[in-house]
Amino acid sequence: MLNLKPIVHAVLKECPLPSSGIHGVAHWARVLENGVRLAEMTGARIEVVRLFAIFHDCRRVTEEPDLVHGIPGAKFAAKLRGTLFDLNDDDFDLLFVACAGHIIHPVDDDPTVQTCWDADRLDLSRVGTRISPFWLGEATVEECSHIMEWADRRAKARTVPELIRRDWGIRTDRWEEKASVERRRKAPAASGVHVLV
Repeated sequence: MLNLKPIVHAVLKECPLPSSGIHGVAHWARVLENGVRLAEMTGARIEVVRLFAIFHDCRRVTEEPDLVHGIPGAKFAAKLRGTLFDLNDDDFDLLFVACAGHIIHPVDDDPTVQTCWDADRLDLSRVGTRISPFWLGEATVEECSHIMEWADRRAKARTVPELIRRDWGIRTDRWEEKASVERRRKAPAASGVHVLV
């Protein structure tokens, strides 16, 4: 299995946003865990799903809506391909499409691309919004309700997955405290249907 630690650290060196932000490392880790669980049901190519979690938001320049960060994230994955990870051409094409299109396309026919997108969209509650089922794959909506509920609880709580410390060697001591303060500060925020991730 692909070792993500050196990839995560290389990405963080060039990431424009703080690693503790709402589109930062804790989000990446939750997307990874969502994707791994979904892939068991959808048959998605797991290494593509795992890499998507790291690259999809790595070139964001703002925590606000950012409609142009998908392609730069995909291009950054291309830059690291062959040095920090290898994927065959077909799998890399899926990773590129998943990163480039995750904020602009509702669904995709490929189960790997759709699993990547669903894994990301199931973390939207972290910003106080819900995702319309229109923006989720059929397999996720019909067969993965337990994963959707699990992911939603973790997103709302802004859970900081243990794998960040254990597998990636990143200290997160203050992140959980910051997330708790932020949740309290934004508690009355309205939650509508949101389609951009």
